Amino acid sequence: MQNFFKVQKSYKKARLSTLNLRHGEVQTPVFMPVGTKGTIKGLTSQEIENLDYKLILANTYHLAFQPGASQIEKYKGIHNFMNYSFNILTDSGGYQMVSLEKLCQITEQGANFQSHTLPSETIILTPEKSIYIQNQINSDIMMVLDDVVSPVNTTEDRIKEACERTIRWVDRNIQEKKLRNSNQAMYAIIQGGIDKNLRLQCIQQLKDKDVQGFAIGGLSGGENKEKFWETVDFCTDHLPKDKPVYLMGVGYPEDLIVCAALGVDQFDCVFPTRTARYGMAFSRFGPLKIKNKEFKYDFRPIDQNCLCQACQQYTRAYLNQISKQEVFCSLLSQHNLFFLQKLMNQIRKAIDEQKLEEFMQLFLINYFQNGQKIPNWIKNALGKYKLINL
Repeated sequence: MQNFFKVQKSYKKARLSTLNLRHGEVQTPVFMPVGTKGTIKGLTSQEIENLDYKLILANTYHLAFQPGASQIEKYKGIHNFMNYSFNILTDSGGYQMVSLEKLCQITEQGANFQSHTLPSETIILTPEKSIYIQNQINSDIMMVLDDVVSPVNTTEDRIKEACERTIRWVDRNIQEKKLRNSNQAMYAIIQGGIDKNLRLQCIQQLKDKDVQGFAIGGLSGGENKEKFWETVDFCTDHLPKDKPVYLMGVGYPEDLIVCAALGVDQFDCVFPTRTARYGMAFSRFGPLKIKNKEFKYDFRPIDQNCLCQACQQYTRAYLNQISKQEVFCSLLSQHNLFFLQKLMNQIRKAIDEQKLEEFMQLFLINYFQNGQKIPNWIKNALGKYKLINL
């Protein structure tokens, strides 16, 4: 797949790049909102497009159960099914081995899931089946099925087993894609928990495979934040420099800026929309719990510099008043996604203008209340590359 990924400019480890996908180019570093079942909760496809998102996520496991991959195939793919004009990445279903652990049995063949909504239904998700379903869905980027375990409360033996099985499964994923004669991009996934030896083993075994990109999986599950950034940093050091790197399940604003600085190109997470449904709004000065009584008589917008619908048309007081209504969740979800879109634009601009230190410094001082509460792990991660002086 020629010209799939091009690095335009770099600053230390951070990269300004372009993904050349079937439904248009995508500039990276990029955040990808999660539409698990073909929709981002509370938003229409047109609202997602209006927020200028050119690449979003959908989930193979959930779409396979409802509405079913064959149903989506009748529409010639998920883009027509959900009336979305731009690019879609499908997760392979591997994460459900963790999130639905009690409903799943894992063998060398694959994962046997019992439906969490329809107990009488089951699905055996093998590498071949996952790729077959993703081909039916017709996403722009498909992910290999890997063996996923939580980075915490998991034995070393199980983490090692998952890493080695992930390596063994990759060729089965690739072979199925070839059988389907698919022109979709495919990413392999690097596993190994916070064990650098396992991560390196996985990278060395997969780096020359016929895939278009690599994902760092198995993080953002509650592990120590020092171990988190060190693992990301280690992986980006050793992964091929001519292919994109996708850090799965990461969406906190502070995590995005740190990991973009460490060389990550793509991110996804349910956090911005999930936290919106609980009443949390992102702002330049840290998150705001809009449901709290302190905002009942606050007639300012969430963020005076934000151009989203919620900030342009409504006050904190009004949003506090409607906090039990569905429209509240929609407005805050739009705001949080707008915030992250702007944040990624700022990161890309800072890389392009070679001013990443200045941007990082200003963002963190504001976000963490004059810089007094910046976590040590952030100082250590950015300090390693002299991107912060606080």
